Amino acid sequence: MEVPLAISVLPSACCESQQSSADFRFYIENHTRNPDDLSRKQVRIYQLYSRTTGKHVQILGKKINANGDDGGKYALLVVETETFGSHIRIKGKESEHYICMNEKGKIVGRPDGRKQECVFVEEFLENNYTALVSAKYKGWYLGFNRKGRPKKGSRTTQRQQEVHFMKRHPKGRADPLEEFRFTPVTKRTRRARRLKPNAKRN
Repeated sequence: MEVPLAISVLPSACCESQQSSADFRFYIENHTRNPDDLSRKQVRIYQLYSRTTGKHVQILGKKINANGDDGGKYALLVVETETFGSHIRIKGKESEHYICMNEKGKIVGRPDGRKQECVFVEEFLENNYTALVSAKYKGWYLGFNRKGRPKKGSRTTQRQQEVHFMKRHPKGRADPLEEFRFTPVTKRTRRARRLKPNAKRN
């Protein structure tokens, strides 16, 4: 009588294991499909220093440029990072508008950042800069020209300086728990970057 009992218990344990595995897969798939789940987000506040302008990205509302001063209220960015991967949403702390890219590659500010057009993927470059490529429009990057105006995504590539940024703490602030790598940029750094090859040496 003990043998049939053992046989009846074994399938039950097997089914429980399969059910547990199925539940875990469902949990992962469900959370992957719902990027707005608050349990998966990490929120950081920092600035994006533009390699091209020597200033910071600022969100004024619908308009966005890279002419913000260090510590300026419109240059403070609330960055929502998803736990799985490097997908982020960037919102202006003051304007409460998100950086988005439409189907024409134009950079615009929108109050609702839940659409895929407002999601960017971080790409960490060898020169310590970061590039932000659209999650929806592959190969289209967030970029600004020398006047601080947004470039169309269709006219950008990862190698262009216009799409290179550095994460920086707001002026006068430092978060010891910050997990990102921040790179300070001084006037001397900007001067060296802009120095022409044929410039005279002192």
